[in-house]
Amino acid sequence: MKQSKLLIQTYREAPRDADVISQQLMMRAGMIQKLAAGIYDYLPLALRSIRKFEEIVREELVRDGCQELLMPVVQPRELWDESARWQFYGRELLRLKDRKDADFCLGPTHEEVVTDIVRKIIKSYKQLPINLFQIQTKFRDEIRPRFGLMRGREFIMKDGYSFHVDDADADREYWRMFEAYKRIFARLGVKFRPVEADSGAIGGSFTHEFHVLAGSGEDAILSCNACEYTSNAEKTEAPGLPFGYASEPVLDLKRAHFHTPGIIAMEEQAKAFRDAEHNGLPLDHASKFYLYRATRGDATWDAGLVLRSDHDPNTVKLKNLIGADSIDLVPLEEAEKRAGTKSGFIGPVDMDVSMYVDRSLEGAYNLTCGANQEGYHHFGFKPDRDLKQMKGFHDLRMAREGDVCARCGKGTYEAFRGIEVGQVFKLGTKYSQAMSCVFSDEAGHERPMVMGCYGIGITRTIAAVIEQNYDADGIIWPWPVAPFHVHLVSLDSNKPEIASVANRAESDLEAAGFQVLHDDRDGLSPGVKFKDADLLGMPLRLTVGAKGLKDGIVELRDRRTKEVTKIKPEDVVAAVKAHRERTNHEGTK
Repeated sequence: MKQSKLLIQTYREAPRDADVISQQLMMRAGMIQKLAAGIYDYLPLALRSIRKFEEIVREELVRDGCQELLMPVVQPRELWDESARWQFYGRELLRLKDRKDADFCLGPTHEEVVTDIVRKIIKSYKQLPINLFQIQTKFRDEIRPRFGLMRGREFIMKDGYSFHVDDADADREYWRMFEAYKRIFARLGVKFRPVEADSGAIGGSFTHEFHVLAGSGEDAILSCNACEYTSNAEKTEAPGLPFGYASEPVLDLKRAHFHTPGIIAMEEQAKAFRDAEHNGLPLDHASKFYLYRATRGDATWDAGLVLRSDHDPNTVKLKNLIGADSIDLVPLEEAEKRAGTKSGFIGPVDMDVSMYVDRSLEGAYNLTCGANQEGYHHFGFKPDRDLKQMKGFHDLRMAREGDVCARCGKGTYEAFRGIEVGQVFKLGTKYSQAMSCVFSDEAGHERPMVMGCYGIGITRTIAAVIEQNYDADGIIWPWPVAPFHVHLVSLDSNKPEIASVANRAESDLEAAGFQVLHDDRDGLSPGVKFKDADLLGMPLRLTVGAKGLKDGIVELRDRRTKEVTKIKPEDVVAAVKAHRERTNHEGTK
């Protein structure tokens, strides 16, 4: 491909509204253009990388017997009413009406549509299992689209769905897709980790996310350094902790009642109780209380959460424990009215609400808590004695780096940042029951199909690749998804002797199966061409110039290592092949 004919414009400066490095570099490199908030044009270089990744995905899924189809972007409300997601999905679902005033939406996902397809065709257990996928444009009306392709409103996604006769078969397919995803991301040439996660709005019984590791990642990941347990921080199991003050006498709640005017922060409480001759008060001797409002369908109720003051609440764990669709803090004014005191002195004792206590407080006593009286705290709180509506001790806090692994009990958690690029779900019968997607078993009885769901963000993954592979000069593409393999730079390309060698090298490389972007532009200095080549980031740069040809050589430069090799023009194909083989070998270590 001649660069003089390519639809591309490079820029020296990043747009002001570009938030992350992938967005900055893709826009500077002329790969994408912003059309509207969270909506981008994919220009030729970007589309080449996108299509390459799509082909990797197709090859691995077809290898496992998956079948590709294509479903409509526009979906009728009736299907979403059947699954009860028309209202639940929220404002991210872009709703619209046609000329007949019928309700439709732009598909953010396709569980309803694929379930409708299968229920119309599959009738017998003999037709199962089946695994269907598509690669298609989605739309989610994000409230704050940002980070370029990593959190856009319109994006390309691979979504797949499997249907089974029972849980055992669905589990088998889940782990088969798990392994397929590992192959896909290994072929991509990036550092990644599969992590246990929460199923969120999609639903289902268990799920894993696949994350490309990058410092700019939105998601916190914790991984044990002694076993394979890795999970999203919101899902990570926090270990129980021993209470370290078992030698203290157990105080009565009402007698251990102290005047603490103006003292709200936990650190201030610790200092105040030290002054009250309690020999210092570690933060693990203090508790804190949150009052949440839970919703499920049309129902709402309140729930209290108590945990150690030096721990952070995990609302995902609480939401799942109490079976809510969502939870939010009760508005402050309402909480103060209910407790009869101002914020800072609100506590869980005598609150008429179900109480859930983090397991790090199991066995704990002589804790501080608000006394529901302005200017007062208790220092004698014992949760299992003093909470009338306590619902037990549970894992309800955010695990953190350095915690002992709750799985193996030997290692400790290490923290990483990750960009979520894929996820596999076991959906169970959430959609098949709601939408009457049933089959006849061997005895002729109708049963709902058990479903799995498997997604990969295609465009998001391309952005994540860049977030992991760049330097001060630009992108550093891994071979599998580089728009071109070799960036051939002709210096003084209007000179016949240079054009002849360059064109021959381009022809020979393409005949050998390599994709070449030939910078044949006239009137540009070597410095400008080299800067553009570094910005675009193809794995290899091949330079043909008058100075080198005088000595009978051309230069091959590795974009990642910056290593330069001088070779004869007739050895170009062999040198590129050797580099590719070496790169593939290093990528499998």
